[in-house]
Amino acid sequence: MFAPDQLSDDKFLSGKLRLLQPIRGYRAATDPVLLAAACAAKPGESVLDMGCGVGAAALCLGWRVPDLRLFGVELQPDYADLARENAARNGVEVQVHTGDITQMPPPLRVNFDHVIANPPYYSSGTASPVQGRARAMQVELPLADWVQAGARRLGPGGWLTLICGADGLPSVLAGMRDKLGSVSVLPLQPRVGRATARVLVQARKGGRGAFRLLAPFVIHEGAEHSSDRESYTPAANAVLRHGADLLAHFR
Repeated sequence: MFAPDQLSDDKFLSGKLRLLQPIRGYRAATDPVLLAAACAAKPGESVLDMGCGVGAAALCLGWRVPDLRLFGVELQPDYADLARENAARNGVEVQVHTGDITQMPPPLRVNFDHVIANPPYYSSGTASPVQGRARAMQVELPLADWVQAGARRLGPGGWLTLICGADGLPSVLAGMRDKLGSVSVLPLQPRVGRATARVLVQARKGGRGAFRLLAPFVIHEGAEHSSDRESYTPAANAVLRHGADLLAHFR
């Protein structure tokens, strides 16, 4: 467990959620918020957050969509404990299990309507001296294996939504063979004219729709960061500050 003086109390969705996070270690930022905003879950459906960390993605989704049945699995016990505490303090029910996605805890070996994941996507060459942060961010399990683990937990017609680095896209697509289709890829572009650094990928179990490469979602205005103020585009501000549906106009 983290000691109280090792934690910060951070605002998400403009303070609609307050999450405890380790000061030194993996800290959720925009990725889980974008991930939650891309999931098309509807009230009454079940969602599994694989590698849920402190619970940021599941809680953002639970804030946006009422009456979901939310579940999380997290490998690191101290992060799983924080996810449970964050769920309780925000009044969002999430059943968090400690375990490995390749050997899913028995209560999670059921079919879900949605699986979401923000897997580690940095190479081991970018090692962090903080063990918890390194384990949360550096690739140990190939992205294709994350995709396959998610596909196993989806019911027929269920949706996998995943965010990763752009260079991980080939591995993600390779993991989708046979079981997942109707794939959509949304490039997340830092600024107009900049290379895509991250992508959101969505696919359906048993889907047969055509592959879609969507128009980039631009996060920041302007050609470069010019001051300390935030520079989110209106679309990014709606998602990151107000919990808007990221893919509403693509559905």
